[in-house]
Amino acid sequence: MFKDITLGQYYPADSVLHRLDPRTKLMGTLIFIIMLFVANSWQTFCLVTAGLVILILLSRVPFSFMVRGLRGIILLLLFAGAFNLFLTPGKSIWHYGIFNITYEGLKNAVLMTVRMVLLIIGTSLMTLTTTPNQLTDGLEKGLRFLTYLKVPVHEIAMMMSIALRFIPILAEETDKIMKAQMARGADFESGNIIRRAKAMVPILVPLFVSAFRRANDLALAMEARCYNGGSGRTKMKPLKYARRDGISYLFMALFLAAVILISRFMV
Repeated sequence: MFKDITLGQYYPADSVLHRLDPRTKLMGTLIFIIMLFVANSWQTFCLVTAGLVILILLSRVPFSFMVRGLRGIILLLLFAGAFNLFLTPGKSIWHYGIFNITYEGLKNAVLMTVRMVLLIIGTSLMTLTTTPNQLTDGLEKGLRFLTYLKVPVHEIAMMMSIALRFIPILAEETDKIMKAQMARGADFESGNIIRRAKAMVPILVPLFVSAFRRANDLALAMEARCYNGGSGRTKMKPLKYARRDGISYLFMALFLAAVILISRFMV
């Protein structure tokens, strides 16, 4: 299960998306999230889904690898869908005891599930096509205007990129610890929820120890390389916009305008 986490991983390939400036991909991800919350009908969701499929094809990342990250959130999807399905008031289409399914609840449950699936795939696409170093540089350069407000932009960007990079590492570490515990007779599958929660304690303790050890090793490595923050630092490969980035911004603006128009005037 933990190997199915794709958020924070990088998939090396030679594609148009990989060659884009990280600032362009960060802005594209933000616009994509805005489109998901603006979308309120099947028409807009179909349009957003079509755009995402085109981006996946352009990224040359295998589709099976993209959807693999959804396995870890199946319970979350079911939980959110059930809440919308049974707790949304409206025109009843099925009723049994305390359970009441309405047309509005069914619509909200399906749209919420689709929105979460697209959100996970869309945000994973950014990290799959952007290295941690590029992501750090993009965040720092894109948020540089906040330095005038005394915001430590470089440190924030560094922490966010390290956190994203540690997600697959900790997931792999958790998987190794679980297999080691199962080899010693631990049972994580049987029993009720409380028993399964108690069975997770032998995993959490070594996982936290490993996480703190990795954090300490990283701090020592940064200190050994005389790292002292972003003040006065230069870049070996400074970010520069290319023509493809300008074309990408144009398509993003047109796509967002189309989604807003369909959501407001054509539904």
